[in-house]
Amino acid sequence: MYRSVRKDITPFNRFVLGERSVIEDYSIVNNAVGDVVIGNHTRIGLGNTVIGPVQIGNKVNFAQNVTVTGLNHNFHDVNIAINDQGISTQPVVIADDVWVGANSVILPGVSIGTHSVVAAGSVVTRSVPPLSICAGNPARVIKQYDSDKKEWCKV
Repeated sequence: MYRSVRKDITPFNRFVLGERSVIEDYSIVNNAVGDVVIGNHTRIGLGNTVIGPVQIGNKVNFAQNVTVTGLNHNFHDVNIAINDQGISTQPVVIADDVWVGANSVILPGVSIGTHSVVAAGSVVTRSVPPLSICAGNPARVIKQYDSDKKEWCKV
């Protein structure tokens, strides 16, 4: 972990940083509400925020200013302040060999499948299957790899 990484790491939840993985400057890692597990040979880029519960696989690349969070604030009763309504968590799972583009946001409960790409600036609100490229706000799958044709095909 680079020197300027903000480490909001508690002893009652797990934090794992795999072999040859790096968290670059000005990033934040927070495991206060859930485990943060980062696999091997993974790069968490400049200015990223990772709030558990989050599991990130091997050989994953996050570009700059990516936010991944398993945390959400509850807001059910309009007569009660949001801060007084507590939080909820849903794990985020990012499989091996995923590339997440700059300024993307991955929200609670989302899974990103193996060998997938999240295009820059995407807001991922639902899971992405393996061998897919997603883009937009909200992100949607725009291409998938066709194993028979051995090429990426528009969806």
